[in-house]
Amino acid sequence: MIKIQKAEDLEDSFFEGRNFTETIESVQQTLINVKEKKDAALHDYSAKFDVSSPLTFEIPKRELELAAKKMEQSNPNLYKSLQYSHDLALEFALKQKESFYDFEEELRPGVITGQKNIPVERAGVYVPAGRFPLLSTVVMTTTPALAAGVKEIILCTPPRVHPDDKIKAEQEGLGVQGKPFINGKPYADENIMAAAYICGVSRVFACGGAQAIAAMAFGTESIPRTDVIVGPGNKYVAEAKRMVYGSVGIDMVAGPTEVFIIADSSANPEWVAADLLAQAEHDIVAQPVLATPDSELAHKVAIEIEKQLETLPTKQTAEQSINNQGRIIITNSIEQAAKIANKKAPEHLELAMQASEERDKIEKMLHNYGSLFIGHYSAEVFGDYSAGLNHTLPTSCSARFTGGLSVRMFLKTVTTLRTQKGSTGMVNSATAAAYLGDAEGLFAHSKAARLRLL
Repeated sequence: MIKIQKAEDLEDSFFEGRNFTETIESVQQTLINVKEKKDAALHDYSAKFDVSSPLTFEIPKRELELAAKKMEQSNPNLYKSLQYSHDLALEFALKQKESFYDFEEELRPGVITGQKNIPVERAGVYVPAGRFPLLSTVVMTTTPALAAGVKEIILCTPPRVHPDDKIKAEQEGLGVQGKPFINGKPYADENIMAAAYICGVSRVFACGGAQAIAAMAFGTESIPRTDVIVGPGNKYVAEAKRMVYGSVGIDMVAGPTEVFIIADSSANPEWVAADLLAQAEHDIVAQPVLATPDSELAHKVAIEIEKQLETLPTKQTAEQSINNQGRIIITNSIEQAAKIANKKAPEHLELAMQASEERDKIEKMLHNYGSLFIGHYSAEVFGDYSAGLNHTLPTSCSARFTGGLSVRMFLKTVTTLRTQKGSTGMVNSATAAAYLGDAEGLFAHSKAARLRLL
């Protein structure tokens, strides 16, 4: 059962980062091998770790289109939902882009400064395809890149056995973990392929794991080098992203997912329990937390969690998360719950309160979170899938200093300077630069400034 404790009994470790990645020597070796051996290394790693090691890596556009058409026919509700999710995410991302505007401003007479927002040329996206292939991640990682104006979006995802190869693979007992089908056609999870087509991804490669991160960071004969890499993954993928940062930009190194719910007596115990379990089913180290001054609500939620677990298909994972990482914090006031949330800086923060002046006050108090969900009907799962918000968010207390994935990741904000000869602003800037260069012992700097005064 979920742990219930008083706010004053919270241990210091609750407010510390929960990054479960680690420095893994094998990841470093993977990066070196891919950088040196390129495609040959990718083939070796696919044969070692994947169910398929295709002869080539790029999945033809026609295959993506066929996957989308198959989804549209066999699962029209999913197809329409993906389109809806993409449309809202793109609208939101385009709205974000409007806030990054170019300008020129004459700060002093003759000194004209400016700002330009330039999209990166090529973005790399990683989409996991393990126990639960994350087709929604395709939407969340590609739409802000499209909105930013990125020319080419590269997507890597673990390979699957192509339908044309399945009969032969089954006859030979291949196409399973530990016994990959070798030299078949490139293919991936069909839902991910369909999502990539719907979202307008430029090129898709059947390549997964840390080796895919290395390929997008350094480039191989098949997979081009990218400027930034975004998207989630297991601890090997996360560590690879950490290690290649500097060669390329990355969105973040994500830890286990988390939700923090602030609730008062107006909250529905069934809804709160469902929201906690929605986070818990992600991973056994996911962290679902409720903070409330209402002890009766706290106990009702705890009971409701146990009730819902009994019929939950993902009970095995969710129950471990609830029992080992989850907790309900009984606070002295709703204000104290908000202060704890700010200190925790959670990935997802729910404000389960009905509209009121008190809720408005609490909302204004909150400033550390990846995304904030306000009111009983603003379920966090809407943010995961279908409300326009991006679900790639900071975890492990990093919301104290960063936000989630957005258009900003794919834009370079650069500056410009134009000066007019003989203007007072140019003369004053040159004079100040010369004296500052003298003070720092950088005399070539001083000379370069003073030459403009002659």
